[in-house]
Amino acid sequence: MGDKSPKATQKKSTQKQTKVASTAQKKKQAVVAKSAAKKK
Repeated sequence: MGDKSPKATQKKSTQKQTKVASTAQKKKQAVVAKSAAKKK
C-alpha cells in the first residue's frame, strides 16, 4: 500500500499542487464576483 517509488511520489505531489491551484483560483473568482456585484 505504501508506494514510495519516485513515480508515485511525483504523482501525489502533482495532484496536491493541482488541488491547491484550483482552490486558489476558485477563491479568486469568488472575490472577483463579489467586487463586480458591488460595482453594479
